[in-house]
Amino acid sequence: MLDKVTPPETAERAEAEEAESADRGSAPKQGFVRRIWPRRLTSRIVLLNLLGLIVLVSGILYFNQFRQGLIDARVQSLTTQAQIIAAAVAGSATVDTGSIVIDPDSLADTNDEALPDSDQMPSLDFPIDPEAAGPVLKRLLANTTVRARIIDKDGNLVVDSRFLYSRGDIVQSDLPPLSGERDGFSLRALWNRFVTWTFSYDYPRQIEYGIDNGKDFLEVAAALKGAKVAIVRLNDRGQIIVVVAVPIQRFRAVLGALVLSTTGGEIDNVLRAERQVVLMTFGFVALVAILLSVLLASTIALPLRKLAAAAERVRRGINKRVEIPDFSSRGDEIGDLSGAVRDMTNALYNRIAAIEAFAADVSHELKNPLTSLRSAVETLAYAKTPEQRERLVEIVNHDVKRLDRLITDISDASRLDAELARGEAQAFDLSQLLESIVSFANDTRKDGQAEVEFDLAKPPPGMDRARAYTVMGHDSRLGQVVRNLIDNARSFTGPGTRLQLRVRRVGSDVEFRVDDSGPGIPPDNLQRVFERFYTDRPEGSFGSNSGLGLSISRQIVDAHKGQIWAENRYGKTGESGGKPVLGARFTVRIPAAPHA
Repeated sequence: MLDKVTPPETAERAEAEEAESADRGSAPKQGFVRRIWPRRLTSRIVLLNLLGLIVLVSGILYFNQFRQGLIDARVQSLTTQAQIIAAAVAGSATVDTGSIVIDPDSLADTNDEALPDSDQMPSLDFPIDPEAAGPVLKRLLANTTVRARIIDKDGNLVVDSRFLYSRGDIVQSDLPPLSGERDGFSLRALWNRFVTWTFSYDYPRQIEYGIDNGKDFLEVAAALKGAKVAIVRLNDRGQIIVVVAVPIQRFRAVLGALVLSTTGGEIDNVLRAERQVVLMTFGFVALVAILLSVLLASTIALPLRKLAAAAERVRRGINKRVEIPDFSSRGDEIGDLSGAVRDMTNALYNRIAAIEAFAADVSHELKNPLTSLRSAVETLAYAKTPEQRERLVEIVNHDVKRLDRLITDISDASRLDAELARGEAQAFDLSQLLESIVSFANDTRKDGQAEVEFDLAKPPPGMDRARAYTVMGHDSRLGQVVRNLIDNARSFTGPGTRLQLRVRRVGSDVEFRVDDSGPGIPPDNLQRVFERFYTDRPEGSFGSNSGLGLSISRQIVDAHKGQIWAENRYGKTGESGGKPVLGARFTVRIPAAPHA
């Protein structure tokens, strides 16, 4: 059976579908917050700002002390009002006629009146007359929503202000809801349920007083013993009511208890109005926060989206150069990111162009020895004399060595950037490295090669040699630069002459230079000598150099944030008026390592 061959597009699509199905399969394993967390930056900014605002408003509503302040103020007001009414009722308890006479002096301080003898106290009795106390309550509670109840000392309900009506009064009461009528699922009903659930109170429920069970209530029992009690309770609708009980006394004898209570919803309406103000403020602030969040996100997400789209076009672009948007004028992190991406993209394009140019140069340089080698091999079959064959074999050997040298230098140049990027820079004494390289070059020099003279300048005042000539970098690669410069200088220097390598400290840089005694460099070629595969050698030395030595040296120096340049050395002005060329000079400067 033949194996089924899958096209590349189909294979990529299948891999994408498998990855998507794997993501779907692993989605339930992710956290709940991660699954509901928005992916877009705009949504995240809006959500975070709203969450902070919601937490703030929730804290204001939940921990607000406004409710307790209202209750305390109402308790104080009811207590004062109850004391006044109790004094009035106590004064009316001794009156046996249809009229009510209240002595203002007695209302001022009933406890300061002269008390009868203790032997006469059991014979004194001041019963509370409902006919006399009712009009007192009606007058004192006029135009108020407070409910008053008078309970005698036996716990019996004597007067209830709710059932005190004058001729012509109109009685109003809420009708019960119709059968089958419900709140439904309207927004108002849902809001009321939410508020009831969120702001539920833990106060006890208010039980309606009976006719003869007054002593069963704590506040009444305490008032009948002469104490003043204030209690907060909830009615059957869950509304806050404040209950205040004070004793009704005459000559310090407790005649009964007066109980005042607020109407249900009185405090709740104030709290509801206050919450509405807070929520309306929250709605306005939330709207402003959303608008500002969207505006902020647009200044962040939109440039990032443009940068991402441009980067995607760079990844997919083949035949054209994609321009990255420039946001550097913003002066913030987005501008820094834009500049970094632009620089990175330009460096990428430059690297691609350099690779293409390098490949073209390599191809061109390899063709020359290959062409010469092929011609020599083809001509070898037609050689008739041994001298001709020996000459052809010499050419073949020369071209093979040249190819080997080219391949070695090309390999070194191609992996140079990767080695410099992966390697870790270390501090080392450059003067010692140069001295050891010069010593090795002199020990291994061949006959006819120039000797190298090492000259070390004195360190600046206040510095020793190690501190003055220490640099940060890769010693092996900087050593390669020195060897390339020495080999290049020897190739232009005749026998019996000397080369000089001088090291000195120049400001914050360490400088070394190599001087030769050759013919010098034409002024037009002072920069070209650092180009790849460029060579300008004397006669008889063709093919003995690859033309990559100086190019590699410049690449290494640039990686160390240094400088390298070439110049000619001139002598004194001659009789003809011109300055003779004494040789070429290659100068390298590397930043010195910072010292604490």
